[in-house]
Amino acid sequence: MSKTNIHRVTVHFGDCDPAGIVFFPNFSRWMDQSSFAFFRACGVPPWRELQLTRGIVGTPLLEIHTRFLRPATYGDTIEVHTTIEEWAAKTFRHRHVVRRGDELLCEGTEVRAFVIRDPANPERIKAIAIPPDIQALCS
Repeated sequence: MSKTNIHRVTVHFGDCDPAGIVFFPNFSRWMDQSSFAFFRACGVPPWRELQLTRGIVGTPLLEIHTRFLRPATYGDTIEVHTTIEEWAAKTFRHRHVVRRGDELLCEGTEVRAFVIRDPANPERIKAIAIPPDIQALCS
């Protein structure tokens, strides 16, 4: 089982549409922030450090699924609860549960991969096997 990290977000006026409801892409932005925060909370160095030491550029997004249940508005404090739901050979699935207190607002999953620059073409990236030490830090 994966660790869980909670990323807190204060919703600002500019995060909302004219009706005062959070514009839906902002949930994806907060889930992306929570993905990075998850790894940092688990003790994984920042991507720029991993790029210098191991060539790992980061964990780009390959797939996303989101289900919206309730709206949020400016002034709300929400929490994005992030875990790793599944590890595969070269990918992993992050699960995000977005709450305002005990109220479930949104849930989503992201499939991501650890990547390096492709040695055959450095302008491209290439998925690598999940580094065992990073997987251990997150479990």
